Amino acid sequence: MSADTPATDAPGATPSLPDLPGVLPRATPLDIVRVVVLIVALASLVLWVLVAWPMPWNIVAAVGAPVITLLLWALFLSPRPVLAVHPFLRAAVELVVYAGVTIAWWTMGQAWIGLGFAVVAVASGLIAGRRALS
Repeated sequence: MSADTPATDAPGATPSLPDLPGVLPRATPLDIVRVVVLIVALASLVLWVLVAWPMPWNIVAAVGAPVITLLLWALFLSPRPVLAVHPFLRAAVELVVYAGVTIAWWTMGQAWIGLGFAVVAVASGLIAGRRALS
């Protein structure tokens, strides 16, 4: 084998990539679900603000609500958070975001959508939290 060819564990196995700085591991199905939950949360907040608030303020809040949510995500919940906090505080921030989106759906009269979002979001958060602690 040459020095440029990565070593494999078994014949025919996929070569293992070396740990390079700046290279992230492959996304898992859980990562994809968590990204979808974040996108649905942002879209839900924009929809709620546009529907529930009066005209001049709904435009400002439709920009502000997702920006605040993204700021919370970047500070505490992202794969590389700006502030490294205790996992239980991280879970509390995540629950606050999910509860806000669930309440937004409930105030729009869509309790089942809010409940469905809450179940998927909390389940994915629990699974990700368990993986992070182990």
